[in-house]
Amino acid sequence: MAERAAFREMKQGTAEDWAVIGRDYREFARGLPDRVLTHLKLLDGDFGGFPVCRLEHSLQTATRAHRDGRAEDYVVMALLHDMGDTLGSYNHPEVAAAILKPFVSEELHWICQNHGAFQGYYYFHFLGMDQNAREQFRDHPHFEACREFCEKYDQAAFDPDYASEPLEFFEPMVRRVMAKPITSAYAKAIAEE
Repeated sequence: MAERAAFREMKQGTAEDWAVIGRDYREFARGLPDRVLTHLKLLDGDFGGFPVCRLEHSLQTATRAHRDGRAEDYVVMALLHDMGDTLGSYNHPEVAAAILKPFVSEELHWICQNHGAFQGYYYFHFLGMDQNAREQFRDHPHFEACREFCEKYDQAAFDPDYASEPLEFFEPMVRRVMAKPITSAYAKAIAEE
């Protein structure tokens, strides 16, 4: 059996307990890219009425960004932007953004977190919603970047005939981007390896 901490309440913890927890935490954190990729595969075959399944949409979005010369962290954000669909039916952008936040810039996090309102420009009016919901962000410094993401990559990624790169093509990128957090309360614990 693996070594475990001995406390019953955190306030009873010792340096030895936290050494055990820290070691296991670092090992578990290294597996995050694998868990993210496994979760992304849950989108395979889930069409939700769309012309392509949610995984293919994600692959198209990332492929389009990659072929347009976007940086690796941007491409990974494009790949993962809808991974929250499985658990966040009513807030999928925020779910995906929370997973990405430690590994990307504030701008890329903001794009991911708010792309739902911007994507709505293309269809909200068909559902009795406000097509211009994105206007609430008009004065935000990342408004144009999010608008561009949706226009060039997200809304365009529903083509059944588009030749997307396979998920395996993006796996090394996901692993590199998620190798170490750039913003996280736990970044120091990882850096001490």
